[in-house]
Amino acid sequence: MKATGSFEVKMTPLDFSAQASDGAQLGRMSIDKTFHGDLSAQSKGEMLSAMSSVKGSAGYVAIEQANGTLHGKKGSFILQHFGTMTSTDNKLILEVVPNSGSGELENISGTMAIIIKEGKHFYEFDYQL
Repeated sequence: MKATGSFEVKMTPLDFSAQASDGAQLGRMSIDKTFHGDLSAQSKGEMLSAMSSVKGSAGYVAIEQANGTLHGKKGSFILQHFGTMTSTDNKLILEVVPNSGSGELENISGTMAIIIKEGKHFYEFDYQL
């Protein structure tokens, strides 16, 4: 099945205990999202990021739990993110953490794509129940 829609995200810097060297920057952020469309949910999570000293090169990992309705089915699930970027290429993987679903989404699995157009965030969620 496929779910599509938009979302807003608020990211807030958090304390981070590690220190980078050689011009790299490490960061930790809280994630608060509101999904609209086929997925109507609130999501909370955390992200760890690293920016190298080379402009445009970075990576991040994140975990977030979405709680709401997906095509009318109530429940929650956890998404795991893995992203890297260079000045010429981006790679982003979002997958449902196995066995993380609850309620009517108990057996959910799948992958999500994030699309940013003209400063707005959209998602395409391919999933199975």
